[in-house]
Amino acid sequence: MKTRFLIYGAAGMLMEILWTGSGSIIQGRWALTGFTYLWMFPIYGLAVLMEPVHEAIRPAPWWVRGAIWASFIIMLEYAAGWVLQSTIGFCPWNYSPHTDSHVNGFIRLDYVPAWFVVGLLFEKFHDLLERVLILKRPPKI
Repeated sequence: MKTRFLIYGAAGMLMEILWTGSGSIIQGRWALTGFTYLWMFPIYGLAVLMEPVHEAIRPAPWWVRGAIWASFIIMLEYAAGWVLQSTIGFCPWNYSPHTDSHVNGFIRLDYVPAWFVVGLLFEKFHDLLERVLILKRPPKI
């Protein structure tokens, strides 16, 4: 579980850097500067807790799974933002200056399609980890 936590944390941060770097094109910043927050590492690492959800919804059609992921991720993002706001006094990401489609600055409703896709990509990544890496250890004798 620790290994998967670290892998998901690193993969999530990489995904966020690629997302924000790509988004800089829209703003005309051709340096393609991407960024994230160190707070995100443990938040993305918690994706390890999504593995049982993946197993439970695996038989569902892709569009149902995507809707479940989008809902689940939005709730987790809101909860993480709220916890950070409550404990350290601020949330590192604040969507309120960027869009009217936010809830308390913690989540962007216009990101729901992106989270839909990210959830389905998570399934592929989870399956890859199960197949390729040492995450399924042989039983001890």
